[in-house]
Amino acid sequence: MTPGEKGKKKEKTGDRAKEKHLKEEISKAISSTAYKAYEKRLLNEVLQHPVPKHIAVIMDGNRRFAEMFGLHPTKGHEMGKDKLEEVMDWCIEIGVKILTVYAFSTENLYRPKEEVDTLMAMFAENFRKVADDKRIHKNRIRIRVIGQRELLPKEVQEAIAYAEERTRNYDSYFYNIAVAYGGREEIVQAIRKIARDVKEGKLDIDDITQETFSKYLYTSEFPDPDLVLRTSGEERISNFLLWQLAYSELYFTDVYWPGFRKIDFLRAIRSYQMRQRRFGR
Repeated sequence: MTPGEKGKKKEKTGDRAKEKHLKEEISKAISSTAYKAYEKRLLNEVLQHPVPKHIAVIMDGNRRFAEMFGLHPTKGHEMGKDKLEEVMDWCIEIGVKILTVYAFSTENLYRPKEEVDTLMAMFAENFRKVADDKRIHKNRIRIRVIGQRELLPKEVQEAIAYAEERTRNYDSYFYNIAVAYGGREEIVQAIRKIARDVKEGKLDIDDITQETFSKYLYTSEFPDPDLVLRTSGEERISNFLLWQLAYSELYFTDVYWPGFRKIDFLRAIRSYQMRQRRFGR
């Protein structure tokens, strides 16, 4: 092959590579445009109907998402934290007033020490960060932590106290974060408090009703969740809000939490809107 022929062949190869790259870019642009159009249509549909007042989320799949891309589990947790900030914005956009998320269970305390220590450091940093976030104050979002905070490191407890104190007078939106939380333990603690009040004469045993019991739970100030959403494909409650979820609508998606998109969120809301809630009747 002559030098001229080699040059022409190299030029054709380069042209094919450029053409392939151009096609890929066009495909991405079309996909992005189609995605945005679908997202906009879903949003418009959702806004035509009543939205849940209270959404509870089991954020599952951080570690598996990281593993899927060959990343350290810590990276998955970091991406999960960023996703939570997005979901909070989506809730505000459509008018969901109460968001309760399952961030760390009592069982999670038995994970490898390195992972738990990393998560505790993230909690300490992020509770202070969210408390200083302009969006929190602009939208008057009250931050509350539910769970056995006494099991958490001192620096995490202090960061929680800082976030709760800075937002305690807000009442437009409510952002509840379950940390060192277990549903059965919450119920046991409520029983202990009721027994103590009965023993001390503050409560008559005949006055104990479902409504009374609810007042002894972490979520006593809030209505029960209308919708419970879980990511990662797992279809179980995992000891989350066991009393409160009696008549909640459940929605499961196989998307890992860090990969949860706005259209996934809107599909969950639309599914809820299409259901007829019977409350056991």
